[in-house]
Amino acid sequence: MSSEPILRVKDLTIDLLTAHTVVRPVDGVVYELSRRETLAIVGESGSGKTVTCFAPLGLMPVGVQADISGSILFDSRQLVGSDNETLRSLRGKSIGFIFQDPMSALNPARRVGRQIAEVAELHLGMTARAAETRALELIKMVGMSDPEIRLKQYPHELSGGLRQRVMIAIAIAAEPTLLVADEPTTALDVTVQAQILRLLKEIQSRMNMAMILITHDMGVVAGAADRVMVMYAGRHAIPRKQDAIGSRFRGLPGVPPILGAPITGCAFMPRCGYAVDACGERRPPFLPTAVPGVSAACPVLNIRAKECA
Repeated sequence: MSSEPILRVKDLTIDLLTAHTVVRPVDGVVYELSRRETLAIVGESGSGKTVTCFAPLGLMPVGVQADISGSILFDSRQLVGSDNETLRSLRGKSIGFIFQDPMSALNPARRVGRQIAEVAELHLGMTARAAETRALELIKMVGMSDPEIRLKQYPHELSGGLRQRVMIAIAIAAEPTLLVADEPTTALDVTVQAQILRLLKEIQSRMNMAMILITHDMGVVAGAADRVMVMYAGRHAIPRKQDAIGSRFRGLPGVPPILGAPITGCAFMPRCGYAVDACGERRPPFLPTAVPGVSAACPVLNIRAKECA
C-alpha cells in the first residue's frame, strides 16, 4: 500500500441550498486515502456520508445547489472550486461510481452491453467495435455467466446481484484510480453480498485502485475496510479509546438530529446523559482534553480539561 495519499480532504464543509432551506450535512471533515486502500465511511442515515463524496463531484439532485469550502486534492488536483467541465472529465474516468440502486442508475431502455461500452468509448476513445469487445471482457471480469447473452439483455431481465455486477463493470470500464461504492450491497441477500464484496476487493487489487465504501452495515465494513471513518451530523465521531476491542457495543438512545434544522449546540446533546447547559450554547470546536494528545468536540470534556490545567 502506497504511503503517498491519492486523496487528501481537509476542512471540507458543504451547505446544500434549496428553494426553501439551507442544510449543512458536512462540517469540517478531514481524511486521506492511499492507493489500494479501502476507507469505509459509516454512519446513520442523514449523517452526511454520501454528500461528502458526491457533492464535490457535482452529483447532487437537480434543484440542489452545493456551497463547498475546504480542500480536496485528488491526484494533486484541487476539486473544490473546479468547473463542471473538469469534474465531468473526472467522473467515470479517474473516479468510478457504484450507485446504491442499480435499477435506478441503469438505463432501462438500453441493453447492458451498450451501457458498459459507452464508458469505454467516452473515456478511452475506443471505436464502437473495440468498446463492445471491452464490454465483453468486463462482463467476464465481474463474473457473470453466459457473458455474450448478458450483453444483449436489459436491466429488468437481470437479478439484483447481476445488475450490481453490471454497475461494477461500468464503474471500472475506464480503469479509474478511485472507486466510490455507495451502499453496494443494499437489498442483496447475504450470500450475494459476500460475492460482491469479494469481487470488489479482487478488482481493487488487480487495478491498484483506492476505494471509498459508503455503508451503514458494520458486517460489510468488517470484511472489506482497511480504515473506518464514522460520521454523525456531518462530523467525525470516534469511539472512546478505552473501550476494549471486542467489548459489547453500546448504542445511543433516541434518534440523530434532523439536518434540515440548524444545529446550534452539540449534535449529541439530546442523546447524551452527561450533557450540561454549555452543550446547547454553540457547536463545540475540537479542543485538547485532559488526556495528552487527545482532542474532542465536547464541552464536558473541555470543561474538565480546564479544571485539570
